[in-house]
Amino acid sequence: MTASPSATVSPGLTTTKSPFIERAQSEGRLYIEQPYDLYSDANHEAWRALYARMHDRWQKYANHRFLQGIDNLCLDPTRVPRLEDVNKFMAPRTGFRAKAVSGYVPAYMFFDCLRQREFPTTVTIRDGQVLDYLPEPDIFHDIAGHVPMHTDEAFADTLVLFGECARAAAERAADITDPHERVRRVTSVIKAMARFFWFTIEFGLMKSEDGKEIKAYGSGLLSSYGELEHCIVSPDVQRWPFQLEWVVNQYFEIDKYQPLLFVVDSFDHLFSEVGRLAEWVKAGTLDNVSPGEPAISEADLASFLGAAIR
Repeated sequence: MTASPSATVSPGLTTTKSPFIERAQSEGRLYIEQPYDLYSDANHEAWRALYARMHDRWQKYANHRFLQGIDNLCLDPTRVPRLEDVNKFMAPRTGFRAKAVSGYVPAYMFFDCLRQREFPTTVTIRDGQVLDYLPEPDIFHDIAGHVPMHTDEAFADTLVLFGECARAAAERAADITDPHERVRRVTSVIKAMARFFWFTIEFGLMKSEDGKEIKAYGSGLLSSYGELEHCIVSPDVQRWPFQLEWVVNQYFEIDKYQPLLFVVDSFDHLFSEVGRLAEWVKAGTLDNVSPGEPAISEADLASFLGAAIR
């Protein structure tokens, strides 16, 4: 028996299946309002399933400030969060606010949002039938993975400093007169910043306060049921003390568990390393980092070059 049109299940705001997002993208609207009423029952069930299975692993493997952040945000474990509610709890603590977007934010725009204490946030959620398959960021990764750390003042200040790094890179690029050399150097700096961000904000490890354990603070780990445990206990993972020279020259692949991760001592240590990154940007030290992944997209390159022209 064929289902009637009225019985058709709405796609809601499921990643890669949302008409609302497709329309916003076709109209060139990057910054949007979260259309909360469009979330389907299946979307809320996907959030509930994701949150429920992560709880025990967070307690065991997550950095203590992440756990404090989860408590600070007062997230409902059964329903997709409203960004306005998230911001009510987050903004008074660190000034950061989640800012809804319809899709990918080019690199300079993303870092500049961080400088202004805004976090571009995806509003779609992965299909509940394939919880481990994530073709692109979703609201669980962004809100349950990233945002709890944004309630911590030291971490929030680190993100702002990332934005200052991007601004310094754009300002420096404006002084390079040869267009080919400008592209080459800017590409190298973006690659270095992407690697640093990947091995810290996305896949960073940190010593526990007593120095006896290693905990995860990177959002890519904290939103992954399988990799959160794997990154801490697997003998297949190399865990090295953070060294800036290594990090900015280390390529990575996004479609598999990370075989190499870096451990910082503390949030003060992380902040100081981002400060060194900014100094290296200004000094030209990052103009010739090693080739390889990640590839720099035309959109990312254009965003930095456009900022340099201004």
